[in-house]
Amino acid sequence: MRDLAQDCFDRGHFLLQDGNWAGALEAFGRAHSKDPSNARFRSYYGLCLGVVERRYQESSELCSSAAKQEFFNPDMYLNLARLHLSFGFKTEGVRFLRRGRMIDPGHIEIANELRNLGQRSQPVLAFLPRGHLLNRWFGMARTAFVRPDGSLAA
Repeated sequence: MRDLAQDCFDRGHFLLQDGNWAGALEAFGRAHSKDPSNARFRSYYGLCLGVVERRYQESSELCSSAAKQEFFNPDMYLNLARLHLSFGFKTEGVRFLRRGRMIDPGHIEIANELRNLGQRSQPVLAFLPRGHLLNRWFGMARTAFVRPDGSLAA
């Protein structure tokens, strides 16, 4: 006989893949309440709690504790990254994606997230730091006047 908490988790995972974040939050919440020691349940519940209800502190603690418990599971870092990215913390999100990729270089969802984030172009003046005023100004000008294919915008 299957575990009720696992059934709730499976339902939540299905709803999450379908884009139903609110339904997934409810299902993951039930799974987490039935087995709060399960790191996967805690991580997915934390992710949905942060995205749906915008409760960063609580969701971050849930996801972080799950990642500490299952530090070898790349999905824990993927959830942490998605949580941070949803709140606009791109640097931390990328850091967690890279950590997950170190554990499993072939993890498809992590590779897709990294690809979707894109790659920063090189600074215009490579001999100056990226944050230097001239690099920032020339970078904005380049963005305004150069198309993604490298041709000049008219």
